Parts: sequence; C-alpha cells; structure tokens
Amino acid sequence: MNATDMTRQKIIDAAKRRFAHYGYGKTTMADVAEDCDMSPGNLYRYFAGKLDIAEEIARAASIRTVEELSEILLDTGRSAAERLHDFLFHDLRETFHALEKDPKLVEMAQIITTERPHFHDEGLEREREVLSRIVEYGVLSGEFRVSNAEYVAEMIQAATLKFSYPQLFSSLALDRLERELEGVYQIITAGLRAGVAGESAPQNLVEA
Repeated sequence: MNATDMTRQKIIDAAKRRFAHYGYGKTTMADVAEDCDMSPGNLYRYFAGKLDIAEEIARAASIRTVEELSEILLDTGRSAAERLHDFLFHDLRETFHALEKDPKLVEMAQIITTERPHFHDEGLEREREVLSRIVEYGVLSGEFRVSNAEYVAEMIQAATLKFSYPQLFSSLALDRLERELEGVYQIITAGLRAGVAGESAPQNLVEA
C-alpha cells in the first residue's frame, strides 16, 4: 500500500468512526479532516466529498460480504439447494447484524442508494454472479431444471431483495424475516426443481 492509499484508508477509517457515532448527516468533511490531523483542503485532494467517502465504506463492506458468500461455492458437500439456502440466509443475517450493530449506518446506506443508484446496482451484480454459479451447479448436477442460469439468478435476487439489508425495507425482527425468507426459499427451490417458469419468462428459461 503506497502513501496515497494509506492516507485514503486513514480518512475512510476516521469517517467510519464519525458516521457510526454521530451519523452521516451530522458529520462534516471538516470533522473528518480534524480527526485525520489535516486541513479540509488537503482532505479534498483524496475525496471530492463526504458521499464519496461513504461510498468507499459501503463498497468495502459489500465486497467483504460477497467474498464470504463466494465461500459457499467451495463446499462440495452441499447440494445446490443447500448452497442457495446458505447464500440467502448468510446474506440476511450478516447484513441485518451489521446494521443492528451500527444503526446510524442505515441512514448512510439509504443516502448512498438514493444518491448513487449505480453503486447499489454494482453490489447487486457482484452477488448475482455468485447466485448464478449456484444455479449453474444445480443444473449440472441435474437438481435444477432450468437452462438460463443468469436470468434465474436475477429473478431470485429480485424475489429476495427485501432480505438483503432488511432494515432498509422493514422494521421486522430477524426471526420474522427468517420465517419469511424460508417460505420464499421453499417456493423458489420447488420451481427450480420442477422447471416452472412465469409466463413472461424467456422461452429458453425452462428445458424442453
């Protein structure tokens, strides 16, 4: 890590502490600069604004989550359905606990999602790649009767989006969310095993 990267990381760490304690809205670039023992002008050499720092914090968290989810692909002792279950519930629990631990991060996440929708799409794409590989494994093993893994992964993600960073969508407790997700999971896997597709799905979704 070079000097520039080290300084950027120092700024990110300081901002993360500020956001977690005071909240995103009450934190200023001057506050972060003071914590880093630098002038606000110098801080702007590394980040154009507070939202850019917040985006870097959120991106790092998203990448860590996907790295953890990717480990599910390495467990050869699990079926595709079991891997899908592991993926969905790990994502729910990890993101739920992260926001529960630092509730002020919910504000930051909401602002980033609103102001930088491309960032949210970027994170979804990373997770969708792992989902697609799980579906592909199910197809190759004969467990799932679908042929368009990428489309199926996209639809699974759309159906379960509420359970990724759930505090952004509801105020339900974790046990209620897990109950709902289990029901959604059962419906999804039943469809994958039966090769059932919606009427509007592409013709190549279901095997002939």
